[in-house]
Formats: sequence, structure tokens, C-alpha cells
Amino acid sequence: MKAIVLAGGYATRLWPITRNRPKMFLPVGEGTVIDDVFADLEADSRVDEVYVSTNERFADDFRDYLADSEFEKPVVSVEETVDEDEKFGVVGALAQLIDREGIDDDLLVVAGDNLISFDLAEFGDFFQEKGTPCLAAYDVGSKERASSYGLVELDGDRIVDFQEKPEQPKSTLVSIACYAFPAETLPQFDEYLAGENNPDEPGWFVQWLQSREAVHAFTFDGAWFDIGTPESYLDAVEWKLDGENLIADDATVDAELGENVHVMSGATVDGGRLDRSVVFDDATVVDSSLRDSIVDTASYVEGLDLSGALVGAHSEIADREE
Repeated sequence: MKAIVLAGGYATRLWPITRNRPKMFLPVGEGTVIDDVFADLEADSRVDEVYVSTNERFADDFRDYLADSEFEKPVVSVEETVDEDEKFGVVGALAQLIDREGIDDDLLVVAGDNLISFDLAEFGDFFQEKGTPCLAAYDVGSKERASSYGLVELDGDRIVDFQEKPEQPKSTLVSIACYAFPAETLPQFDEYLAGENNPDEPGWFVQWLQSREAVHAFTFDGAWFDIGTPESYLDAVEWKLDGENLIADDATVDAELGENVHVMSGATVDGGRLDRSVVFDDATVVDSSLRDSIVDTASYVEGLDLSGALVGAHSEIADREE
């Protein structure tokens, strides 16, 4: 089995924090967002190659990251440059990668910004048992949230209807961008695209596929975070820290701390209070109150009361008495 980890995109909703870094490298607990995905694939003996699908801008970041990591399977596969006005999309990128890398085995596809509570090997077991295209599905508990994803309707564990981003969802069970395709299904990517179907989200391809053959859903309880906004990122940090605080050994913290605070290497927090916030390496926070906020690398914050703030790298914001 081969695996593709989707790691393209520019995460503009998380700017300025992700202006110069892939969101998959955002720290969550002791690791990063993408580490759990890599670790699961590394441990699964069925998976012999892992392709990290990313854009040219971040390709070197991923190469450097993997070179310094313990992971041996992942290799970077760069999306080819296309004309700016050409609509390409994730499905197009998948078809391109399958062709570029000559993939003709069963294929697992997972979004690199997914933080999930199940082991991907469990999903692989389900896929092998069914022998059909499969996806992972999760109950988001809100029809408003469900309208942003692919809606899944089941008969047992077989998908009987799939609607990508419906305006009026009938349920709250959604696809979470974790898919598995038998080898014989892969040529249908080209067939789908040749029919001028929507090349964007993989859900459109699944919707098309489900109307032609059996597709099954692996449902799970627990946790799932689609990390695309500051709120969802901090939710993931809160889940990982579980009420505790994570302070780097070489950070200096002399302040009141609430829960789910992460202060990284070389950072200084002097005075004030922090709640559910992340302070990146070498940043300085002085006499400030931070709630649900992110302060990026080597920034300086003084004398402020911030809630829901994103402070970009190498920034200085302060309220000093003259």
C-alpha cells in the first residue's frame, strides 16, 4: 500500500502565523500537527511508501523537516506549477501525483492537517476487510459545521448518499479527508477529471464514485480536528494538553498560568496571565494578559490585554506609559 499525505495549501485563515510555515508544522503538545499522521504510517507495515504532496513554496521546508526527523518512509512530491488562472484542485493534484510517481497499488490518502484520535492502521484494517473505496466519517454534532464538509448517509457502513458541502445538511456525519482506494480504482481519477467534474475537494470525487460502485465509511468516536483556523488550532492544543501546561526547559516563565498554555524554547513570559495560548520560541511577553492567543517567533508583547489575538513573527506591540 502507498500513502499520500496532503500538505499543500497556504492556510491563509491562520496568517500571519502560517505566512512562512506550513500549518502542519504548528506545534501540538510535544509534536506537530503532522507528526501523528507520519507516526501512524511509519508503524504500519502495509505502507511501504509515503508521498508528501506539497507546493513548491514549502517543498524545502518539508525536506528539511523530514531530514531532521525519525521518519524514514515520507518523501516529498511537489505539485507541478500550473497557470495561475487554471483551476487545479486537490483531486487534480492527486491524479497528477499518482501518474508522476507511478502508483499502481492500493492507496491511502489523508490530509496532513487532520488531528484524529484513532490509529490509521485501524482504518487500514477496515479498508482491507471491505475491499472497496473507503472514507473515515465523524459526527461533528452540528448541522452548521456539517455544511462545511462532505455529508455522509449510511446503510450500515455502506454509503448510500454523499453530498459535498450541502447548504442544508440533513445530518451531522461528515467525511474527514481520510480515504482509501483499491488499486483498480485509481484510473478513475483521470476518468473523473476528463468528464470536467469538480477538481477541488476529494469529496466531489467520492460523490461521483459512490454513484457508480460500493463505497464504505469507517466511523469513529473520540476526537477530530480539522486545523484551518486559529480556533481549531487552539482546540487541538487544548485536547492534546488536556488541561496541563507545556513549558520548555529553557523558557523563562514568571507569570500566572491558567490551563492549556504552551511556552516554547527560549521564550520569556514576565508578569501577567496566560490562558489557552501558545507562545512560540524566543518570543517575549511582559505584563500582559493573553487568552486564546498565539504569539509567534521572536515577537515582543508588553502591557496588553489580548483575547483571540495572532501576533506575527518578529513583531513588537506594546502599551508603555511615557
